[in-house]
Amino acid sequence: MSKINFKKFNLKILKNLPPEEKRITVSTLFTFLRIALVPFVVFAMITHRWDIAFWLFVIASATDVIDGNIARWFGEHTFLGACLDPIADKILLISVFFTLAFFQSPLFSIPLWFVLLVLIKDSIVILGSFAIYRVKGHLNVRPTILGKMTTFMQTWFIIWLFACYFFKWLPKKTYYTMLGLLTVLVIASLVQYVKIGLSQWRKSV
Repeated sequence: MSKINFKKFNLKILKNLPPEEKRITVSTLFTFLRIALVPFVVFAMITHRWDIAFWLFVIASATDVIDGNIARWFGEHTFLGACLDPIADKILLISVFFTLAFFQSPLFSIPLWFVLLVLIKDSIVILGSFAIYRVKGHLNVRPTILGKMTTFMQTWFIIWLFACYFFKWLPKKTYYTMLGLLTVLVIASLVQYVKIGLSQWRKSV
């Protein structure tokens, strides 16, 4: 079985992009800040500083709103920014979910199957996007409303969990209801992105 050199492939993508599409903008800097905050959020969780984890995660989540608005207000939309933004979201959310699953939490623990479901969904979307770009030579990076809703609900679920840990709340029914809703949203968004990806793939072959 032949192996794909992803490092060479990624460099090829960047090389083929025009300079204006890979420039570092102000909105992109906020995206980098979101990624940079991830280890600090995880460390605060491991050390059970849920108040610090809460505020750091809120700040990291706020950068998602800020970079998007800056890109729209100042016309800073670039291919690099469009790719990095969802990747930054996935790094932040998956890192927090993994930490909640594998490190002892005070009240609720995220089941491993849910973390794997999120990881599989995001991996399929990212690898599928790379495959489409390799065939077509370009990629239309545009999140769907369902995809945005899924990310939004995952973000608020984590913020709510941190608040529960800090204030020592134990609303089990709410927890399982939100976990069930998130599971449905993740599966539904995966199905939608797969359909979109297959549609773009058929148009390219």
